[in-house]
Amino acid sequence: MKYFWLLFFTLASLHASSAGELYFSGNCITCHHPTKTISAPSVVEFKKRYSNAFSDKKEFVNYMSKWVLKPTEKGSLMHDAIQKHGLMPELGFDEETLREIAAYIYDTDFTKKGELDYWSR
Repeated sequence: MKYFWLLFFTLASLHASSAGELYFSGNCITCHHPTKTISAPSVVEFKKRYSNAFSDKKEFVNYMSKWVLKPTEKGSLMHDAIQKHGLMPELGFDEETLREIAAYIYDTDFTKKGELDYWSR
């Protein structure tokens, strides 16, 4: 099993241009498809909602990383998604890792064809 994860992260890093992208593609994508709501809100959906509330990158990254560190219904801007999918579980990442993921999400346009091609591999 150890070799599986080593191989997985090695292969994923070949496509990743940042640590945030690597963490995102190795973890978040499990539940959050870039454009489709399946088992959790799509990245496009939650990014739009939180970007509207926190248009400044620093504010977006601060809020998202703190919320994902310890998700609460009260702190969420997506009560409709919680009703449909349940509250996001705690992931066990440290805040700095979550900041890298949040920065990657903020900087990435998941609606671009190139991004969608990457995720459909």
